[in-house]
Amino acid sequence: MKHWHIDQVAWNAFDPRKVDPAIVPLVKAAAMVERNGDDYATYLCNVFHDDPDFQQAARNWAVEEVQHGEALGRWAMLADPGWDYMAAFNRFREGYRIPLEAKESVRGSRTGELIARCMVETGTSSYYTSLKEGTEEPVLREICGLIAADEYRHFKLFYDHMRRYLAREQITLFERLRIAAGRIGESEDDELAYAYYCANMAPNTPYNRKVAIAAYMAKAMSYYRYYTIERGIGMIFKAVGLPPRGTLSELAARAAFRFIQFKQRRNQALVERAAAEGDTMPLAKAA
Repeated sequence: MKHWHIDQVAWNAFDPRKVDPAIVPLVKAAAMVERNGDDYATYLCNVFHDDPDFQQAARNWAVEEVQHGEALGRWAMLADPGWDYMAAFNRFREGYRIPLEAKESVRGSRTGELIARCMVETGTSSYYTSLKEGTEEPVLREICGLIAADEYRHFKLFYDHMRRYLAREQITLFERLRIAAGRIGESEDDELAYAYYCANMAPNTPYNRKVAIAAYMAKAMSYYRYYTIERGIGMIFKAVGLPPRGTLSELAARAAFRFIQFKQRRNQALVERAAAEGDTMPLAKAA
């Protein structure tokens, strides 16, 4: 059951004067990934084929994910009236699909699959909170706040089911840490890079994964603040079975924040170097 509906958003409060041009490409890319929730629900239902309670939870989760994409896409078309959300999404779907034929988790266990989902929800909750704090446009602030709250609830959903499966599968702390670190590392995989490319680049422009993900990360990472990283680290620790508060989590949060700042600078340098060398992917022009 949805906790909010897209028509409840105060769309008439949209203020084009307060739109930050740097945030628009990020919102477009996010709309692509969020709208793809149906495929992930299919995959999860395959993996949990004999767990009807979780299957229903996954389907309900996907409904909310799709609504996230619809809301972000609608806002992006207000910010850039020449952009076609569904055309961009269809282009994305033509070039990127997850393995829907999988019958077992790619994480090696159902507990591992649910830990990976917790990592995703941690990242998205932190990300949309950061975007909310980074924009003055009132409608985008409202949307990002609603989505961030949904993503936090999704974390709890997957966490509760993970605890249920952990009691059966008893995977070690080391294995849980390995799965969590691996999923966090996948934040720079083809899905996000290709989503950014399809949402923002001209169709006749060759796809360059390295440049696309660098362009995305250089913008996205600039919105993060320490307190969102600190909260996210606490969620990660909770998911893998470590104390979410304390000296270790504080040290991890400081290290993670410094690493994000380093990555942001490195990605920005890569984008600037690619532009200087002529290896650029021009933004699609508004109609």
